[in-house]
Amino acid sequence: MELTIDEIHAKKLIKEVLLELMAERQDIFFEIVTEALEETGLAEAIREGRKNEFVDEDEITAILES
Repeated sequence: MELTIDEIHAKKLIKEVLLELMAERQDIFFEIVTEALEETGLAEAIREGRKNEFVDEDEITAILES
């Protein structure tokens, strides 16, 4: 059996899950958001390194940890 869901219902379900997660498990939600921001920062550093001089991994880690 295959379950399908349209885009409107999928968005609604995702919103409900996120709101429930924010309300009931703030610690997990905070970890998810923090990890996403760190990954975004790392991706941006990689893009900058490709345009200019390469950025040392230790330097990136130090920036993310501060």
